[in-house]
Amino acid sequence: MKEGTLEPPVFSCRQATAAELPVVVSMPHTGVAVPPAIAGEFASDEIAALPMTDWHLHRLYDFLPALGIATIHAHYSRFVVDLNRPPKPQSLYPGRFETGLVASETFAGEPIWETNPSAEIIEHRRLEFHQPYHEKLEAMLAERVSRFGRAFLIDAHSVASMANKLHGELGHEIYLGDRDGQSCRPAMMAFFAGEFSQAGLAVCRNEPYKGGYTTDHYGQMPAVQALQIEMCQRVYMDEADPAGGPDHPKFSPIKQKLREIFSNFSNFVANDSHGQ
Repeated sequence: MKEGTLEPPVFSCRQATAAELPVVVSMPHTGVAVPPAIAGEFASDEIAALPMTDWHLHRLYDFLPALGIATIHAHYSRFVVDLNRPPKPQSLYPGRFETGLVASETFAGEPIWETNPSAEIIEHRRLEFHQPYHEKLEAMLAERVSRFGRAFLIDAHSVASMANKLHGELGHEIYLGDRDGQSCRPAMMAFFAGEFSQAGLAVCRNEPYKGGYTTDHYGQMPAVQALQIEMCQRVYMDEADPAGGPDHPKFSPIKQKLREIFSNFSNFVANDSHGQ
């Protein structure tokens, strides 16, 4: 496919509808679209159900533009290409199981493909999906740094609670990652840890999730602070019924809690004049 011919497009951006803040929220794993030719290569019906998706995050966080926060979210499944992995081979968690730009197996160890994609196919998908997303995200951050002198990036994720090859069963609800203090100042991590704790959610820092490519890469950009928020899916939905997520009784209450936290974050940003 030529650039611009994908349907749906690689990503959607939502611009701030209130006084704009130097904040961008990225949701790279909420997409569920899979081109038919790629879906035909899946190893099983279980893979076709798209485990590892960050279900409904673009709906859970759809209040952000009204707070002055711009968002970008993916339309395509992370099985097509993983937007939170480096474009070239690079370990984010040395010595630990990891999935790459195009994963060959799930976190549970299940094969994703009948035949693993070739290096040529992976490179094509990098150019088709990964590069446009990150070009846009980088431009959004650079524009805010130019206008405000600084930018804050939240990389929003969700995760099934069950044990897998990465970790045991997840007992906390919120997992915050700042690459062990390398991607943002301590005050930003402390803010979100405190806010989620006050909201009644158990918080863990940098274990087992320190932040992926997005947090690591953009957290090194001058004047950018980046933090990954990983939320257990049981907090807002029934993990056994992903399709019913937005209708689950937990969905609206946690959305309201998130709205309050990010509203408070707008005050944090307004009072933070130090940059990075």
